[in-house]
Amino acid sequence: MLIENYENEHYPIGPPDPIEAIKFRMEQMGMKKKDLAEVIGYKSRVSEILSRKRKLTLTMIRNLHEKLKIPYESLMTDY
Repeated sequence: MLIENYENEHYPIGPPDPIEAIKFRMEQMGMKKKDLAEVIGYKSRVSEILSRKRKLTLTMIRNLHEKLKIPYESLMTDY
């Protein structure tokens, strides 16, 4: 417990980057970009989001949470 308290105090771990959270969940589920397009929309939009050229919309965040079970806290942070 002493080590855990020290780490929490001196090295806190914040929520993950939204794009990294999406990529991690895709890897866990064995998804490809075309599979994510069914959740987000068009395949070109998926590429724009994963390359950080487009921001996630509220509808996309809701769909990612409902269908991929990614926590809202992870999806709503700035990136």
